[in-house]
Amino acid sequence: MTDAPATTTSTARDRGDVAGRKPEWLKIRAPGGERYVRLKAQLRARGLHTVCEEAHCPNVEECWSGGTATLMLLGDTCTRGCRFCAVKTARRPPPLDADEPRKAAESVRLMELDYVVLTSVDRDDLPDGGAAHFAAAVRAVRAGNPETLIEVLIPDFQGDAAALAVLLASRPDVVAQNLETVERLTHPVRDPRAGYGQTLELLARVKRLLPGALTKSSLMLGLGESEDEVLAALRDLRAAGVDFLTLGQYLRPSAGHLPVQRYVTPAEFEGWRRRGEALGFRYVASGPLVRSSYRAGEFAIRAVFDQQRRTG
Repeated sequence: MTDAPATTTSTARDRGDVAGRKPEWLKIRAPGGERYVRLKAQLRARGLHTVCEEAHCPNVEECWSGGTATLMLLGDTCTRGCRFCAVKTARRPPPLDADEPRKAAESVRLMELDYVVLTSVDRDDLPDGGAAHFAAAVRAVRAGNPETLIEVLIPDFQGDAAALAVLLASRPDVVAQNLETVERLTHPVRDPRAGYGQTLELLARVKRLLPGALTKSSLMLGLGESEDEVLAALRDLRAAGVDFLTLGQYLRPSAGHLPVQRYVTPAEFEGWRRRGEALGFRYVASGPLVRSSYRAGEFAIRAVFDQQRRTG
């Protein structure tokens, strides 16, 4: 990457080449801490779960300690089979839990969250892709936690503008849909029903349907993309009006998923942060352990809202 600091050696370890073992910068300690342990016990006692734990997110302790978490909606079974994702799949997942919106609101209250990300599996088996149920969860969380900022990391609803409008009617604070990878690698990385252009159009449509909305997207690096392809993806996201961007290292969930082609160095991630900001993103979180829901990024988003309140 042209603006990343140069490395001092040419070893595979410094370049981030894949050589069997993860590099030092990807080694993390197991989560702990008094608040983490207490919250985990409270959630388990009520049968509640977070994506933070299910996905073994490396930032779970940092986020929970800072008042941020990600909750999964529409059940735990996806109708798609993206080759980077470990979520279980089925053509016909179990019926929706009508009590899920209330449970989401209870989780936010118990965890004393000031920022929550509501995400979901894809439910292509449902007529509206689960949009009405998702919107009900947003409303329930807001009713029970009026001071909490709500980000929704949503399905693409197969490009259905009506379903998107149903979701947007609940007026989330931030709307995210992940581009995931560069255009050339969209397939095989993502399920055939997902699409590079479909995600960009959804993000642009959010701006048209909900003026003033803040949008967000994310890319995984290390899947075999080139520098020029990443730069093109960032430019496409800015052309769609995306405000916030996260970039992180792809990590293979199992031997059945796509292999890591390269471990991207921290210096390269820092270079992408600077390039993203130069392109006009309002905030860029970029690093090996950054995920689409990331406490540092959400802190910056809250700062944007605080500034809007002061000036508006």
